[in-house]
Amino acid sequence: MAWWPSPAAGDIVWCHFPQDAKLEPGPKPRPALVVKVFDDHAPHYHVLVAYGTSQKTNQLRSGEFLISNLDAAAYRLAGLSYPTKFSFHGVVELPFNDSWFKPSPHAPHGQIPKLGVLHPSLMRRVQAAWEAAQA
Repeated sequence: MAWWPSPAAGDIVWCHFPQDAKLEPGPKPRPALVVKVFDDHAPHYHVLVAYGTSQKTNQLRSGEFLISNLDAAAYRLAGLSYPTKFSFHGVVELPFNDSWFKPSPHAPHGQIPKLGVLHPSLMRRVQAAWEAAQA
């Protein structure tokens, strides 16, 4: 098992997000948002990530936010191929290693799992979704 270099909060990464409470890597990689990085055991980092999906992006619920091509610069900076919503109800802590995270097929940042980053213009939207999920 290989460990990736430290990501940063706000990075959007390619993740085998778990599908259930068993905490096993899911079969289909998807975008995930790095919410927090834990460096207690550096260089073996753990990350708190939020689930991302390109499904039902026209149906946002409390605790979710969308990055779409209507966001222009923010969408490009995120490195997404499709409009994607992220849910703060689907947040999990995972080891930042190659069991859970892989470079995306188009690998915009080289052979690391990073797709892109959150644009500063999205921060209000992200904060509102985070606060709604904590309520």
